Amino acid sequence: MQLHDVWFVLIAVLWIGYFFLEGFDFGIGVLTKPLARDTTERRVLINTIGPVWDGNEVWLLTAAGATFAAFPDWYATLFSGFYIPLLVILVCLIVRGVAFEYRAKRDGARWQRNWEEAIFWTSLIPAFLWGVTFANIVRGVDIDAQKNYVGTVWDLFNPYALLGGLVTLALFTFHGAVFAALKTVGEIRERARRAALQAGLATAVLTLGFLVWTQAHSGNARSLVAMVIAGLALVGALAANQRGREGWAFVLSGATVVAAVAMLFLALFPNVMPSTLNPGWSLTVGNAASAPYTLKLMTVVAAVFTPLVLLYQGWTYWVFRKRIGVQHIPGRTGHNGQFPAAPRDQA
Repeated sequence: MQLHDVWFVLIAVLWIGYFFLEGFDFGIGVLTKPLARDTTERRVLINTIGPVWDGNEVWLLTAAGATFAAFPDWYATLFSGFYIPLLVILVCLIVRGVAFEYRAKRDGARWQRNWEEAIFWTSLIPAFLWGVTFANIVRGVDIDAQKNYVGTVWDLFNPYALLGGLVTLALFTFHGAVFAALKTVGEIRERARRAALQAGLATAVLTLGFLVWTQAHSGNARSLVAMVIAGLALVGALAANQRGREGWAFVLSGATVVAAVAMLFLALFPNVMPSTLNPGWSLTVGNAASAPYTLKLMTVVAAVFTPLVLLYQGWTYWVFRKRIGVQHIPGRTGHNGQFPAAPRDQA
């Protein structure tokens, strides 16, 4: 295996990690409307991800940076051709971060309600657009001989890509509902389990259709294995959720995300962006990669710093592992809008 193949795998791992972590993060944001019945319950949901949401986004920055350094032609074609949807995602992530930090800066109901509305929409829109983006990457887009995207923004919203957007939205919502059940106590925990069942059934239908379509269009034996794993993990997550085994449900819903995203990269390889105009114009791991020396240097840096980042983020999740409920919400928040951790659930 050559270094450009290794970096394709590493970038795939970074995107998988991002969607695993930011997936339930987005899901919580989407659920602040249908799951929470009042401001206090919305505060409970927001505080389940309060200590970790910004750390989850580090995976996105790392994935984008690694793509820029390891595959500059892929990065250039992707971010120029997909400029509008990626810009919308970026704006949403900025507004979302501001909303988390500013929501608790004032006590006014209207002030908090407006920021909570922003959290909902800036979670829903990226969750949908990421599916649209990656569906187009796998399906292929209009790339010419100079490696330029020559289609329009409307070409990106084709039926396959729209289905991909619905899949990521549904899957992240399901993942978030399972996480909410894992991290809360009381009535909201029971409602989260019911929401997970409803979202999981919708996710199963959409995901099955999308993955079968992907396999038929550009799949191979490896992607077929990943597709089967994704399906089995989703069924297992639903079963665990019904039995009240929130820990296993979260592990399996996460495995669904991991296997589904892995399937997309397995179906894509050795391309990084196929051309629908001429297969010979497709961007591949070979013709889009940086020089060997650059890849060697990146490999050394990644080997040193990646374990440190993983250890730090794992420690963060361990520290904030306890459940919370409406009874743990104080009358006023701290300076950063976060609340004291609740006692660990003993069940």
